[in-house]
Amino acid sequence: MAGDDQSPSSKEASKSPSTAQDRLTQVSAHVAPNTPKRRRRKGGDSDLPADYSDILSQITTLRNIAATPDTNNRGYIRQKQAGKLWVRERVDQLLDPGSFQEVGSVSGTVKWKQLGPVKEEPVEYVPSNNVQGFGRLRGRKIVFTADDFSIRAGHADGALMDKTVYMEKLAIALKLPIVKLVDGSSGGGSVTTIRSTGYSYVPPLPSFTQVVQQLNMGIPNLGAVLGPAIGLGAARVVACHFSVMAADIGSLFNAGPSVVKNATFEEGLSFTDLGGPAMHCTNGTIDNLAPDEAGCFEQLRTVLSYLPDCGTKLPPTVDCSDPIDRISENLRSIIPRAKTRMYNPRAIITEVVDQGSFFEIGSLWGTTSIVGLARFSGKPVGVVSLNCEVNAGALDAFGSQKITRMLKFLDVFNIPLIQFVDVPGYAIGTVAERSATMRHGVTLAATYYSTTMPIFSVIVRRVYGVAGGLMLDCRDPRMRIAWPSGMWGSLPLEGGIEVGHSFELKEIERQHGKEKRAERYAELESEYRRLMNPVRTANHFGVEEIVDPAFTRHVLCEWVMHVYESLLPERIMERVAGKLQPTFA
Repeated sequence: MAGDDQSPSSKEASKSPSTAQDRLTQVSAHVAPNTPKRRRRKGGDSDLPADYSDILSQITTLRNIAATPDTNNRGYIRQKQAGKLWVRERVDQLLDPGSFQEVGSVSGTVKWKQLGPVKEEPVEYVPSNNVQGFGRLRGRKIVFTADDFSIRAGHADGALMDKTVYMEKLAIALKLPIVKLVDGSSGGGSVTTIRSTGYSYVPPLPSFTQVVQQLNMGIPNLGAVLGPAIGLGAARVVACHFSVMAADIGSLFNAGPSVVKNATFEEGLSFTDLGGPAMHCTNGTIDNLAPDEAGCFEQLRTVLSYLPDCGTKLPPTVDCSDPIDRISENLRSIIPRAKTRMYNPRAIITEVVDQGSFFEIGSLWGTTSIVGLARFSGKPVGVVSLNCEVNAGALDAFGSQKITRMLKFLDVFNIPLIQFVDVPGYAIGTVAERSATMRHGVTLAATYYSTTMPIFSVIVRRVYGVAGGLMLDCRDPRMRIAWPSGMWGSLPLEGGIEVGHSFELKEIERQHGKEKRAERYAELESEYRRLMNPVRTANHFGVEEIVDPAFTRHVLCEWVMHVYESLLPERIMERVAGKLQPTFA
């Protein structure tokens, strides 16, 4: 029938709807399959929460254990019986409240209990015996390390050395000051380490590369001895730019009393006998002494307040209410007219600097010299003075070492130096010769001439010999003033007349007796004292300016402000460019 006949095109058209539907169904099956989801078998990762709360819970558990003292632990009991703070109490007292950010908070030795194929929980935990991290001291961000003597007496444990090296590297990378609270060996280990590892090792010293780099970069290294600092722990704190020891609990030595007894047969030594404050705060091993741990923390905060974060930054300034033109009339009479009488050199320093700003460093050793930090118009300076109350101010070996260390300290931190000069020369006599005074004096001279921080000198009284020359002639042009009390020359007049007129005086005594000799000596002394009038030196421009001591503060403030405004910014640029590379270590 005609009606039954269909053309090929008609047949294709009749198939199209069906074919399109099939394709749509096929695509839909891929996008949203109708087959039910297969349920995962229980066990394995299916039991673990999607938000990783199990891992976070483990971390919280370990942190809580580390932060909670075990009052039954014999190490903790020993710590408290010794009158010492626990390590985390120290961290809380040192740092600004709420500023502690720990690094390596769960490092240590953990015993795990298995709860399933992959689930476990910590049941025992011995934290590493060094707490480290970030914090702030009076708003200044720092990194720090703090030994925990209550765990294995501070010996290496729980990746302690790895943590320590990491913090040393962080201080360099972030250019942040580092504070070290030392109480123990801070590394190494006891002989029991051999049993636990099964072998003994050749001692490494991985952290000192970074330490030396920090010291020379001018990244402040500040250390406190808060217990027995032994071996590497002792070395770490002594290597700092500044160190302080707690008088009631601090000690420091290469090896403890037991090792000493077997090596040197010195028996019955306590920690204090071997290396307490009376030993190391008086020989220069440790800079300062504090009455207790709180005193140590305060000194660390104070020293840091004078220092930049690193040598490519300016020292921090503070607001100052002390007028720069404050007149100090008492300075006009502080130097006695009688040449043999002494005076208090610290009274000059504290009168001239910003009120309350002088912080002395090393007051118990090298006592022929006085060094420290202070401020003028809120800007940090270093201070060097000779001490006429000790050995008449003659510069001895220890005094030279102390000033040498201070000059390097100021150089790496871009801190200008103001020195009050009253030096009769180097110390003399057999004790001075036996202690190598000249060798240390020449080292001091080399340091004066190799450092580059700006120096301003105030000649308050005597300037004699090599010692006087190197202090005043180490910069060109010289920045200096003199007081009316100034006296100078190649030799002090006392003794100098004896040498210069030796033959004449001997002949008078031989021919006319001792009385005539004394009369002639008095005549010569009067003549020389008249000729040594400092105004005569100024007439010949041998000294640039003699000033009224009452106006010394104003002169120094003006100089310090100029240094900070014009000279130090250029110095910083040279440090950044690598043209200027001062060294401390």
